[in-house]
Amino acid sequence: MAVRVMIVDDSITARAALARAIDSSGTAKVVGTASSAEVALQLLREQRVDVILLDLEMPGMGGLEALPRLIEASAGAQILVVSSLTTAGAEPTLAAMAMGAADTLAKPRAGDFNEAYRAELLAKLLALAGTADTADLPSSPAVRPATRTIRPELIALGASTGGIHALGRFFAALPQSVTVPMVLTQHLPHSFMPVFARQVSAMAKRPAAIAADGELIRPNTVMIAPGHAHLEVRRSGGALTCALVKFPAPSGCCPSVDPMFESVANVVGHAGLGIVLSGMGRDGALGALQLDRAGGTVLAQNEDSCAVFGMPRGVVEAGIARAIEPPEALARYVANLAGVDA
Repeated sequence: MAVRVMIVDDSITARAALARAIDSSGTAKVVGTASSAEVALQLLREQRVDVILLDLEMPGMGGLEALPRLIEASAGAQILVVSSLTTAGAEPTLAAMAMGAADTLAKPRAGDFNEAYRAELLAKLLALAGTADTADLPSSPAVRPATRTIRPELIALGASTGGIHALGRFFAALPQSVTVPMVLTQHLPHSFMPVFARQVSAMAKRPAAIAADGELIRPNTVMIAPGHAHLEVRRSGGALTCALVKFPAPSGCCPSVDPMFESVANVVGHAGLGIVLSGMGRDGALGALQLDRAGGTVLAQNEDSCAVFGMPRGVVEAGIARAIEPPEALARYVANLAGVDA
């Protein structure tokens, strides 16, 4: 069945251009358009949709204010923010993603609505609607039993599409008394990283910073991969440090989760803990396999709580996940490993 899409944008030109691209695909169809969030909320009383394309800059109720209401009114449809702010404004874009928007796409300028843009738009729609990867998993995917409980020396988190919202849920449920240091790779443009670091610090209630080459990874801190390099872990004497490296990763992503997980496997081994959250593609699966082989622990977000199950699916299908749960339950699992009451 075609993906059902609603477009919410005050520009009639943008609505028309997006609708033409979607309706001509054969895989998605526009079932409603709205010039304002208020109109969209009225339409959602009668129209069921899978994905909502949402502009952030609109008269009346703005996109940020409308976002949680649209999610509720649509019974959980995925939100794809299509706005010029996705390239010019990190603050509102990341705020939208923290509030539950699954992904972003720049609004095309005149002359930029080409085949490449159309292909990217349709790929995002299919992924968000869960039709890009249709292989079924068992109703109860196999969880690898834990053979021993080892307090982690380092926690590595990997995420992409839908990951910022998942991170917010994870950190909200993680006790502040868990002081294990963390490294984080989230697929985002490099220009967004300073704002993202402040956002993570606020969500985690811990210091968070963009990693610098050679920087110490201290307890109770979150070190974040920059947008232009992979973040790896090294050991200098008895201390863990950051290493920024640049090379083509198997996933094609930069930063990529795979090099981070692989370095944790090599440096920390059985005391390494890797967590794969919502994201498109398979980034992290290869590195997670190396971490598992080194005796480390791998956790995955479950399908029902993901915006896109691609990255966690790679880990689940490999049979190496010790837990497959929503972010809040993963936080409790981590707290238990760290010897802290959740």
